[in-house]
Amino acid sequence: MSRSYQRTERVVKAREDTRYRLRSIHSIESISERLRIEQARQAAGERRHLEKQQARVVLDLIGDAVLGIDVDGKVNYINAMAEKLTGWARHEALHQPVERVFSIIDPVSRKPAEFSGQRAISQDAKVGLAARSLLVRRDGSEVAIEDTAAPVHHRSGQVAGAVVVFHDVRFSRATAAKMAHQAQHDWLTGLPNRAALANRLTQALALARRHDKQVGLLFVDLDNFKQVNDTFGHDRGDQLLKTLARRLVDCVRETDTVSRYGGDEFVVLLSEIEQPEHAHLVARKLREAVSCEQLLDGHSVQVSASIGVSIYPDHGGDIEILLKNADRAMYKDKARKAINGLGIL
Repeated sequence: MSRSYQRTERVVKAREDTRYRLRSIHSIESISERLRIEQARQAAGERRHLEKQQARVVLDLIGDAVLGIDVDGKVNYINAMAEKLTGWARHEALHQPVERVFSIIDPVSRKPAEFSGQRAISQDAKVGLAARSLLVRRDGSEVAIEDTAAPVHHRSGQVAGAVVVFHDVRFSRATAAKMAHQAQHDWLTGLPNRAALANRLTQALALARRHDKQVGLLFVDLDNFKQVNDTFGHDRGDQLLKTLARRLVDCVRETDTVSRYGGDEFVVLLSEIEQPEHAHLVARKLREAVSCEQLLDGHSVQVSASIGVSIYPDHGGDIEILLKNADRAMYKDKARKAINGLGIL
């Protein structure tokens, strides 16, 4: 075999080896690329899975109920709070018509209320539920709720459905009512306070002007009440104040107002009276009610009251003047109670 031939053979073999190595490298690179793509796809899928899991956990942990529907009005999502409020388990609620799971009615007419989710879809806008609507739960019980609905969209921008967020408002309404009551009533006796008295007196004066009637205002001050607190303590004094407050209320009509003005002072509003004598008659009844004997810690206690009377329109045309004149008459009564027993302007 000639040397030139051998050289040729070596060159050919070297070229083939090079091509083989190149093919191997290319094949390895292709496999590596596919592996990288697959790993990236798996990582992206894992991220999406985690995001969905996180979203579900968050939606199950929040205090609001969340309900999802598609454009056909079928339930496609319900969180834990929505399950609790509606009474529908998730596996039972999915794919059900939303009006079956989320049944709401008007509290007055008792007729079905318009579902905010459908309006959100039709209007392609965020909407709210009609005020004071009731959710009829699966067991037939009713819950006052508030809700908001917003549309969800496909990538193309077309409406794909809606999400409704709602919550039970019974507690918040009860709290608001309690706060409103506390703002208008005395903490100890439960009687209307100064703010409530001013509102009611304003209304009473307006009605009296319209109907050509009179209004009576009685300022009641318990005499020497400080001695009760000093002798028996403030707890027993508070107990006595609550008892006397109930007695004062029993002396007037339901349309009248007994308010605690502060400390041991009360103001009684007599709305739409015919004659001033009616106010003086009530003052005598109040005095007798307060003067009844009381037992505190086994001891007999007798309290008296000084009372001043002012009449609209004879003694003033507004709240400030009427209160000032009733207060002045009360102090006159204190000075001459032993003789007259009643303070009159």
